[in-house]
Amino acid sequence: MIKKLSLSVLLALFTLTLFSQTIVSTDAENKKVVLEEFTGIYCGFCPDGHLKAQAIQNENPGEVFLINIHTGSYAAPNGNDPDFRTPFGSAIGTQSGLAGYPAGTVNRKNFPGLEQGSPGTTAVGRFNWAAASNIILNEASYVNLGVEATVDMEANELIVHVEAYYTGDSPEDTNFINVALLQNNTLGPQSGAGQGNNYNHMHRLVHLVTGQWGETIANTTTGSLYDETFTYTIPGDYNEIPVILQDLEIVVFITETQQGLVSGNGTFPTFTNLPLDNDANLLEVEDINDQCGLDFGPRVVIQNNGNNTLTTVDFEYSINSGTPGTHTWNGSLAAFEEEIVQLPGIPYTIESSNTVNVLILNDDEDDSNNEAINTFGETDLNSTSQISMILNTDNHGEETTWVIKDSSGQEIQSGGPYENNQPINIEINLENLSCHEFRIIDAGGNGGASVLVRDSNNQIILNSSGSYDSGIAASFIVNELVLNNNDNILNNVIIYPNPASSVLNIENAENSSIEIYDLLGKVILSENNITINKQLNVSSFSTGTYLIKISNNGQVKTDKFIINR
Repeated sequence: MIKKLSLSVLLALFTLTLFSQTIVSTDAENKKVVLEEFTGIYCGFCPDGHLKAQAIQNENPGEVFLINIHTGSYAAPNGNDPDFRTPFGSAIGTQSGLAGYPAGTVNRKNFPGLEQGSPGTTAVGRFNWAAASNIILNEASYVNLGVEATVDMEANELIVHVEAYYTGDSPEDTNFINVALLQNNTLGPQSGAGQGNNYNHMHRLVHLVTGQWGETIANTTTGSLYDETFTYTIPGDYNEIPVILQDLEIVVFITETQQGLVSGNGTFPTFTNLPLDNDANLLEVEDINDQCGLDFGPRVVIQNNGNNTLTTVDFEYSINSGTPGTHTWNGSLAAFEEEIVQLPGIPYTIESSNTVNVLILNDDEDDSNNEAINTFGETDLNSTSQISMILNTDNHGEETTWVIKDSSGQEIQSGGPYENNQPINIEINLENLSCHEFRIIDAGGNGGASVLVRDSNNQIILNSSGSYDSGIAASFIVNELVLNNNDNILNNVIIYPNPASSVLNIENAENSSIEIYDLLGKVILSENNITINKQLNVSSFSTGTYLIKISNNGQVKTDKFIINR
């Protein structure tokens, strides 16, 4: 059911409009993009389309809004597969003239030379969405849109408040306001994704609150303000697919006719009348890359599941049931808002498989969601001491930084922020045989900068095309110090047996110095001026992997050996 609470006030005088309007700008703005993507669960190339559309939105936060419309034969479900179609998708797809999947319309506009089908149609193939979006983003708009939304959890009622302010005259006497209701984070099948029934469907159109082609805006001249509030009772499901209220999203847009989408805007609803007043929810411990023994603190996601604003969360966390660490987060989260929290690093003894346990200690009304667990492994990535980084920043280079930590957790190298769309190529020399971590960070949480890190043997340490949200990291062990002198007198040194049990033999290293390190970079044995054939007693060493550094006259040879009994 939909009801309109009439708040429409059409004002001719700018001064009166200024006092009436509350959520929309009265300054002239450029258009915003609404990309309607036609997709289906049996479309093998559609996951690539989803990635390309999401990348465009990530590059232009607050300026690009996505609507995924499941329609056509690729969306018609077989057997027990879910039906993501709506009563509205077929007509929207048909008017676009789409000629294949995935396809999309960018503001329902024709882009000569970019059409997927016949000249004059609005459907665009996925490889041209970015070009079409850039054209729209650089065009002036004669109308601005503002939107806010609330969900009453007790009544299952959505309230959407929309304002449109005309900074210029529309070429049409009437325009049409459209309110699209979307649902995110719906798991289901998707051909081409290789994830079984666990593909995460985002921006999925579930309903058009204002009907197939929107509701009429009667006054479209300069200085006019359209102000309307819509209420809609949300059903428990669409096509037997449950509605998860906290996963809902709103996109609004104005069209001149059924086509000619002028501009849009979007929001995520706030929530009232939740079952509990105070409930901190520990959603997850984020996935952890393999480690090599550095002090480590997990990143966790918290959510407020209560009516009252969440301002403090107390954490206790441990690794492999060792000595726990504690941390207090302070901030402000309204109902169902989320935040990523980086917990400080704590020492631990690394094993082949490691378990992180995190607890929320808050005294709230539901303790069942106060614990989360994740695991990680021990890295076997060994690197030379000379590494290189190739970085291509996105449209927000000022958000991109990187850091390298040594085995004590200290930052030993760092870089950024950078300019937008800037290629960066850096050579980095590391000095210690030990565990290191390379981490790239995106302060905006929408990492779009591609990065490749590799060592002097071209071994890849970290590689990402750019979709890494707030950051990505890799741990590695430096076990070879790179020398500039190619005439190394230590080339003939032999170390055996490997694995060793109680004795390690070193030959052809006369008058050299040796140091043996554990994987945390701690020196556990050292000797100077060894004989040409040296036997080392390693019977007291624990089972595991070690690094040996042999130095002579400024030249160095490093190697790895294993103690196995």
